[in-house]
Amino acid sequence: MATDYFDAVPTISYKGPNTDDELAYRWYDKDRVVLGKRMEDHLRFAVCFWHSFCWTGSDVFGGGTFNRPWHRGANDSAAAAQKRVVAFEFFRKLDIPFYCFHDVDVMAQAEGVAEHRRFFAEAVDHLEQLQAATGRKLLWGTANLFSHPRFAAGGATNPDPEVFAFAAMQVRDALEATYRLRGANYVLWGGREGYETLHNTDLKRELDNLGRFLSLVIEHKHKIGFTGTILIEPKPHEPTKHQYDFDTATVYGFLKRYGLEDEVKVNIEANHATLAGHTFEHELATAAALGIFGSIDANRGDHQNGWDTDQFPNSVEEMTLAMIEVLRAGGFTTGGFNFDSKVRRQSMDPVDLFYGHVGGIDTVARGLLNAAAIIEDGRIDALRSQRYSGWDRSFGHKVSELNLAGIADLAENQRLDPKPVSGRQERIENIVNRFI
Repeated sequence: MATDYFDAVPTISYKGPNTDDELAYRWYDKDRVVLGKRMEDHLRFAVCFWHSFCWTGSDVFGGGTFNRPWHRGANDSAAAAQKRVVAFEFFRKLDIPFYCFHDVDVMAQAEGVAEHRRFFAEAVDHLEQLQAATGRKLLWGTANLFSHPRFAAGGATNPDPEVFAFAAMQVRDALEATYRLRGANYVLWGGREGYETLHNTDLKRELDNLGRFLSLVIEHKHKIGFTGTILIEPKPHEPTKHQYDFDTATVYGFLKRYGLEDEVKVNIEANHATLAGHTFEHELATAAALGIFGSIDANRGDHQNGWDTDQFPNSVEEMTLAMIEVLRAGGFTTGGFNFDSKVRRQSMDPVDLFYGHVGGIDTVARGLLNAAAIIEDGRIDALRSQRYSGWDRSFGHKVSELNLAGIADLAENQRLDPKPVSGRQERIENIVNRFI
């Protein structure tokens, strides 16, 4: 099948920070060793199928603007196959190792269980061939339980058990496909697992059904021998008023409630973090502190829009702060950086997909280099350690060992009158800015 859609675009390569070539990497040198590890292994970049090859450029006020060849007719088996071939040509030319997909991203449009299973199996056969031919790998797979009208009220939290069952079929097949394709992770993205009004919502039943659904996924993972990581992607709202996976802390509470905290980690998206009222780095630090840091969807929002714009990351400062937390967490194991990002509706030419990804990749790579330099410099970590050093001395040890009454007696006996100590915030911010 022809792969000439990107013929006018060269294979992207590293040319260094002084290059004037806009279709070259200035900072992403995949073989460069940073803190003892190759940059490619630190970042584990992936391209997503949905925004890059499935989205037509439509929005709520207008139709698609991209006019990709596979969008011009019915989404049948031929169109789906063409999309898959072109996508792998893009992965190859971008020279990054991974990709991600929802089941419906890679298959022909289907109605009913039988068609869905047949068309998805057809797609998985082809993906396996394309992976072998190009050397690309699957970072994670997932099932789309939000786009079809049947999922208007959610998938696992739907009030109709028939929809719950259909969702289970999709997840079973997508999980088994991820295993077959040697995927490193499987993501549960609850696009509509929430509510629009409490007036018609049995919140406890929905949460219990969601907890049971996730438990069944874990059970099936072990049954088939999949050793990858199960991930949940926190999101606060949109399209529903409230999502049950609001942020990382909420997800952890949910996992603890259903006894799954040792089985599931989080896939953190930058845009979802900011919509939840947090910073990207806060969500990463929270996940690391709770022991559930797994993977990242790299994108950004727009400060003037209160919704999920999924733009390519372009802030070196934001990515530097994020990479500090990733490195502090020990880096990725099975996870990586997936570009859950989309070009704007007016960026309609094939080359625009490359501009978006090249810019995002270089921004993350520059953030890694900055973060590594800050950590190697050591001043910020030293200031942080000094701030908590009292807990490592004898008084701190006593406080850690006594009960409440014993701690109170200790304070009284030693006639404590603690004085506030500077947190050196401005100094630390100045140090960070010098590296950026």
